[in-house]
Amino acid sequence: MTDQFDIAIVGAGMAGASLAAELAPHTKVLLLEAEDRPGYHSTGRSAAFWEECYGGPQVVPLTLASGAYLREHGFLTQRGALYIGRADDAPKLDAFMDRFASSGATIERLYAAAVAERVPGLQPQWTGAVWEPACADIDVAGLHAHYLTAARRGGAVLETRAQVTAAERSGDGWRLVTGAGKSFSAATIVNAAGAWADNFATLAGARPLGIIPLRRTVVQLRVVPVPRVDLPLVLDISGQFYFRPENGRLWLSPHDEEPSDPCDAAPEELAVATAIARLEAVADWQIEAVEHKWAGLRSFAPDRLPVYGHDGAVPGFFWFAGQGGFGIQTAPAAARLGAQILLGQPCDSMTLSLDREIYSPQRFG
Repeated sequence: MTDQFDIAIVGAGMAGASLAAELAPHTKVLLLEAEDRPGYHSTGRSAAFWEECYGGPQVVPLTLASGAYLREHGFLTQRGALYIGRADDAPKLDAFMDRFASSGATIERLYAAAVAERVPGLQPQWTGAVWEPACADIDVAGLHAHYLTAARRGGAVLETRAQVTAAERSGDGWRLVTGAGKSFSAATIVNAAGAWADNFATLAGARPLGIIPLRRTVVQLRVVPVPRVDLPLVLDISGQFYFRPENGRLWLSPHDEEPSDPCDAAPEELAVATAIARLEAVADWQIEAVEHKWAGLRSFAPDRLPVYGHDGAVPGFFWFAGQGGFGIQTAPAAARLGAQILLGQPCDSMTLSLDREIYSPQRFG
């Protein structure tokens, strides 16, 4: 017997879980997860922070619209972010200020003394920065669990170990079959498959949009001196590294973006070595040990903007993908917007500032 639903969401990471939580009180929702547990891939490996400028000016509205929800529910811990540069990076820092001047983000240009005060041990050639005081750490696991719980309370059904192996049109809806042999039907399917978004589109007969998974590496270091608790998130204005403290350790990334097939991502030794070399050129800290290393996949559409909306050619196929490295910090507003589009609802106070058209899959023709 085939279980019937109004909406079947493929992928139960942050994207799928948050969307299910928004939809479940209004319609019958199925959440399908290929792995043993939701959030195994990108969501579970994120060193996420809520950083107003991350993703560019057209992502800022999603980030700002999500901020109040994240704060009110206790998922943010204040930190601050510092984009740093050397003397010859001054034009890049100034360009950053200009680029985000009218975005609504709170930013301030800083110079050598203020930069050194915020990052003790920084080498003297790093003389300028852009300061974002509102940046905060995100409790990723807590937020994901919050959405899964809300989805369940709303009546959504979660199926794990449920990789979709067939997705076929059936009447006015869809018939989905999983690797475990279970069959489900739904009027609409939502592609929240992350790194597998284009693969799932192909399976369902939709045209792939060119959503590419990119590998990002993070290492946990034990360093001397122990990083200050109030050390900001520090990012290179040229995009070569970022680091922040975490429970007395340092989380460091070489800011890599290596194209990858969808997979269970693993860190490469070259990326780890690159990260360490870049840190040694930034701060006079002694690295005592690499304690942990991991990698995740961040998936981007060709224009690096998320994709939310109905497919232009395949009825009942909805895109909720391409959320890059900003999918967690924008989850509340993105999920609310996606649910409103699916349910035919108007915008509310959270989504009123968002332009649906710039995120629509139909922008790709």
